[in-house]
Amino acid sequence: MALKSRPAAVKRAPTPELLSMVAGRFRALAEPARLGILHALEHGPLTVTDLVQRTGLGQGNLSKHLQQLHATGFLTRTRKGLFVHYALADDDVLALCEVMCGRLENDLTSARATITTRRTG
Repeated sequence: MALKSRPAAVKRAPTPELLSMVAGRFRALAEPARLGILHALEHGPLTVTDLVQRTGLGQGNLSKHLQQLHATGFLTRTRKGLFVHYALADDDVLALCEVMCGRLENDLTSARATITTRRTG
């Protein structure tokens, strides 16, 4: 997934309040189950039943995580008849995950090169 370029903005030092809000968003992403939920929604909205099947989480645990992701703005929810459909608020969170995955892959490649050099050196 390629990152979308955004218009250049004037950079200002973030306020303590903004940093607190950003930290809250990162705390929401610090749970592997929540990341799994976000990736399960990558291709479109799903019901709680669908998410239980795709993530392997119990319904109560899943509902707790969905509430947290919704409260922090990562998910939207829409009622259709008896069912609530959850969807990604936007793709930015997946782009953020891609950035981190790429970073981890680079770190792993670098560590492997260091180990190989140490063994052959």
